[in-house]
Amino acid sequence: MNIRFALHASTFAGMVSAMLFPLAVPGITLAQQPQSMVVRHPQGTSHAFLTLRSESGAVIGYGELLQLVHGERVSSRLTFHFRDGSVDDDTTVFTQRSTFHLISDHHVQHGPFFLKASDVMVEESGDVTIRTVEKDGKEKVETSHIDLPPDASNGIIGTILLNVPPASGPFKLGLVAPTGKGRLIQLSIERVGEEPFSPVLGVRRKATVFRIHPELGGIAGVVAPVLGKAPKDVFVWVLEGKIPGLVREIGPLEQGGPVVSVEPAGASYPPATLVKK
Repeated sequence: MNIRFALHASTFAGMVSAMLFPLAVPGITLAQQPQSMVVRHPQGTSHAFLTLRSESGAVIGYGELLQLVHGERVSSRLTFHFRDGSVDDDTTVFTQRSTFHLISDHHVQHGPFFLKASDVMVEESGDVTIRTVEKDGKEKVETSHIDLPPDASNGIIGTILLNVPPASGPFKLGLVAPTGKGRLIQLSIERVGEEPFSPVLGVRRKATVFRIHPELGGIAGVVAPVLGKAPKDVFVWVLEGKIPGLVREIGPLEQGGPVVSVEPAGASYPPATLVKK
């Protein structure tokens, strides 16, 4: 989802054969790069449609993914259009050589579905620009610089999950959360079980469910749960195998927002028993 505070990851993307180019990130050796970022299934050009549901199961909108590949560079845009006119638009650019590397993530949300309109830009340089519209209608612009870690995952969490080795243990990713001027937090990710789904009528499959838990750290990590403001976990269903695929995502699209479910158009699912309120 948007681990936005949620997770808009280049979701439901196609696959191509493995690439053979080494990654050269200034100041970072290959041995220092996180194993979670290793490219095992490079992304391909794709165009997909998604269904967006409320927690009760009602259809509240649709999503469209457009992903283009130019050499080692991938540009992915995932847009959700809501029935109430709201829009969630996330454009991510990243490279995929031996590891994934974030170039930029531009995430825009506006409309009545969201608590406030926002426009968040995270760049490879570490420059972060956050624009929000306050209750009085005035735009607020905050900028900052954050030294991004090699596992910065804004906009590519879904892609990373497609590349996690089967049966691997818990791991963590860095994420710039859109709070204040932007804050670097960690996401704790682990497998929590399997659940069935039906990609088409009459066909049954099982997907591995990953839980993504935002770790605020510091004083905020202690105070937020006490105040009832701790971010909710996000759950992602991954069909593992030789050609893995993302098949479902449940969580909020913004901090404090309602829980929604993102699914490929036409798929069906029983109640999600592994999701904790």
